[in-house]
Amino acid sequence: MSEPTATPVSIHILGKEFLIACLPEERAALAQSAELLNARLREIRKASNVVGLDRMMVMAALNMANDLGRLQAREQALETQVSTRVRQMCERVEKTVAQGRQLEL
Repeated sequence: MSEPTATPVSIHILGKEFLIACLPEERAALAQSAELLNARLREIRKASNVVGLDRMMVMAALNMANDLGRLQAREQALETQVSTRVRQMCERVEKTVAQGRQLEL
């Protein structure tokens, strides 16, 4: 069986067409990403005096990278909290089981 091949998909960013090679199962995610980028670029265009699509793209990329970094840090903190809590719960269960065994004797 052959593997799916990427085919060009047309997306529009601030009215400019871009053809992006994309696997069929990734098209919905690409469209969603393009819409998110469009929204960010419209915000930048509205809120600042940045001129030129290239500069606006860089600003959007930096803003999105910053957002991603904050989300990754938050995720790491939550993972640490969950791991600590699970470890504490396991210790309590083990202690309770050990106490139960002592009572049986």
